[in-house]
Amino acid sequence: MPPIVPERQRACRGRLIVGPELASGEVMFLRSAPRWPWAVPLLCLALCGAAAAQDLAEAPPQVDPALQQALDAYAQGRWAEAARSFEALARQGQPVAQHDLAAMHLRGEVPHASVATALHWLLQAADAGFVTSQQALGELYESGRLGWKDLPQAVAWYHRAAEAGSPQAQLEMGTACFLGRGTPQDLAQAARWYRQAALAGDLGAMYILASMYEKGEGVDANRRLARYWYAAAADAGDEAAPYKVKELTDAEAPSP
Repeated sequence: MPPIVPERQRACRGRLIVGPELASGEVMFLRSAPRWPWAVPLLCLALCGAAAAQDLAEAPPQVDPALQQALDAYAQGRWAEAARSFEALARQGQPVAQHDLAAMHLRGEVPHASVATALHWLLQAADAGFVTSQQALGELYESGRLGWKDLPQAVAWYHRAAEAGSPQAQLEMGTACFLGRGTPQDLAQAARWYRQAALAGDLGAMYILASMYEKGEGVDANRRLARYWYAAAADAGDEAAPYKVKELTDAEAPSP
């Protein structure tokens, strides 16, 4: 995918297969994950991003033993067994299994892997309110993996996941509005979405929001707020943000 804005590359890009963390509340945050979750071998049993929080809120208190067995089979490399178990559960309406079966098809981990089959199961899970799948659908339509790109449809799914509280989807909505990509350009809306993602702790969104305050893009220029968000990004580990904090601080220092 072509670069959009340099700051966007700071964002976390990891949506991985859903595991028992969904029920336990233990969520792994992986900053080094690639842009598209099906592009590389899977690191299983982790869920990245705030979509986890929404899905967690709707998850049952106990992991279905059949689902746990499927996840264990996947983790141990018994993909054929895992796929059969995921499919059986998916046909019963289990959204976690629907999502994971789709992920296996996208990664070519099942015989006769099919993007169309992956799309079917992601739609099932997403329509049931599974936020992780809503986010994944946005990426699927944006990536062209279907054989074509449908940016308005991607934005529609990102918007749904963003409204449900996914910082990654909020980041995507911010970028879509900033660029007019799949939706009319609206810098004020871009700032609103970036702010929501930043408030949820997304490092990339913090830096972008700081830049918008610094430049007056979509918001009134405000160097104090720009410095605040650059400092937040710096505290979260962004390597460039400390230099921006110093730059803005030095610019406001009284002349000797």
